[in-house]
Amino acid sequence: MKDSNFLKENNARRLWHPMSHPAESLANPPDIIVEAEGVEIIDVDGHRMVDAVGGLWNVNLGYSCQPVKDAIAAQLNRLPYYSIFRGTTNDNVIELAEMLAGFFAPDGLSRAFYTSGGSDGVEVALRLARQYHKIRGEAGKVKFLSLKKGYHGTHTLGASVNGNANFRTQYEPLMPGCFHTPAPYTYRNPFNESDPARLAQLCLAAIEDEIRFQDPSTIAAFIMEPVLGAGGVIPPHESFMPGVRALCSKYGILLIADEVITAFGRTGSWSGSRHWGVQPDLLVSAKAITNGYFPFGVVMVADAVAEVFEGDATGKGAIGSGYTYSGHPVGAAAAIACLKETERQQVHLNAGARGDQLFSGLQALMARHQVIGDVRGGHGLMCALELVSDRASKAPIDKKTIGKVHRATYEAGVMIRVSGNNIILSPPLVVTKADVARILSALDAGFASL
Repeated sequence: MKDSNFLKENNARRLWHPMSHPAESLANPPDIIVEAEGVEIIDVDGHRMVDAVGGLWNVNLGYSCQPVKDAIAAQLNRLPYYSIFRGTTNDNVIELAEMLAGFFAPDGLSRAFYTSGGSDGVEVALRLARQYHKIRGEAGKVKFLSLKKGYHGTHTLGASVNGNANFRTQYEPLMPGCFHTPAPYTYRNPFNESDPARLAQLCLAAIEDEIRFQDPSTIAAFIMEPVLGAGGVIPPHESFMPGVRALCSKYGILLIADEVITAFGRTGSWSGSRHWGVQPDLLVSAKAITNGYFPFGVVMVADAVAEVFEGDATGKGAIGSGYTYSGHPVGAAAAIACLKETERQQVHLNAGARGDQLFSGLQALMARHQVIGDVRGGHGLMCALELVSDRASKAPIDKKTIGKVHRATYEAGVMIRVSGNNIILSPPLVVTKADVARILSALDAGFASL
């Protein structure tokens, strides 16, 4: 490792960071993380913290999952790379596809298309949705519907269906034909409705109204996260995603589940779609598929969709999407090992138990700290605190104040993620009861610093 003084002096001088303003990174250099062990990360000064962010929602098994590391090392020695473009493949992608078909069988998904990550996967899924309809002779079905507050990556199509202006306005105009509907966000919504079940029905009515307004014969797919993640951890009422599924089926629209975050146990169920009892037509997954140890992703395809492509005799079913690193043999080896370890440890069960502990602890913090306006979670290890300057008006807290909470929590031994006026928590799925207690204690210290 380079000398710590060198790292600090050159921090952000030559590097632009994702989702950051270059000038802000120069004025306030990022924390330098140099080591990790278990569920802890260690900064350049030797400060050790519980990683309550889980990398970026992806380090489900923690930083010391030796079987995955061993699989990567062994594969690098055997076959470090080869393409799976037309005419060639490798043994790992075949084995992994069989494993994924078994894992996602309850979700009605049986075919795999490999990508390099979540944004890639969303792009592929949206393309496949349009292509599916073209093969069927429905060339006019090209539009997409999505939820406000939803996040679907940063590629052009993904940004176009994103429901957050922060990821859109500086890059517009984006793709035409993308329309956004109200999210079941109980704390803030245009209906001024605080009852989750009633709000779900209002949002579903708004979606159906938009479908009719746009004309179902022009809509290719509806894309949604089972639990909205980057938008502030917004879990819908249990009736919402089944209601979306019913509307898509009624109007001949494909349902794309963006499970880049929620697949592989984070919600306390093996998939977010399964959590709500829904079978999507396409499912996008990445992040936890390799525990963050290698860039990799997959789009899973339902039988009914696959049959349209595989039964095509016109040539329209030829897939014109792919990436140099699609089906990378090292990534596939990591995914095989990761899936085996994920199932062996039954991490979804721990995610449910520790998620309940975290959620109830955050509710207790809200009772003690007026700056907490809303606590969201209750579905595995994905929670959020929305901070306000005044509970009555729900006015968002200012950037400086939430930054102070972040720094005090960091110094108390826990890394958290700040997004707007939200604190987002997504720790590894292998955290212990003691780890969660540390997270809550550090947050308490963070709020006490105000």
